[in-house]
Amino acid sequence: MASARIILGAALAAACIGGTALAQPQREVIATREAPEAIGPYSQAIRVGNTLYLAGQIAFDPTTNRLIEDGSIEAQTRRVLDNLRAVLRAAGMDMEHVVSTTVFMSDLNEFGRMNEVYATYFRSNPPARATIQAARLPRDVKVEIAAIAVK
Repeated sequence: MASARIILGAALAAACIGGTALAQPQREVIATREAPEAIGPYSQAIRVGNTLYLAGQIAFDPTTNRLIEDGSIEAQTRRVLDNLRAVLRAAGMDMEHVVSTTVFMSDLNEFGRMNEVYATYFRSNPPARATIQAARLPRDVKVEIAAIAVK
């Protein structure tokens, strides 16, 4: 155990130059008008190295910055995934770069219908996914999806 501490201490010392730790990876904000503007103090996406962290998207139309009129789970899921695709494009990526999604739904009884639409966006090698029923989502939408992509 003591030798592990010495090795760790040596590694930490080697990572410091003149008492200052090496620079943190650069964070780059990704923003596009092809997806809805953030409705709060967050970014559409943040790139750190080759990894892109995409904020949750809801069924906002980026041209009006309002909820879409069609309130069906299918229409909302399409709009959400189109919004995510637009942010990915702005970062020079596409849906094939997505490695993980988190799907928040207001009603898991609609999971099958959401899943049918979702599957059309990830035809081969779909990302890992967690799906959660939330008591309430922003603007009372039916679905919100966040993602992580790697290039």
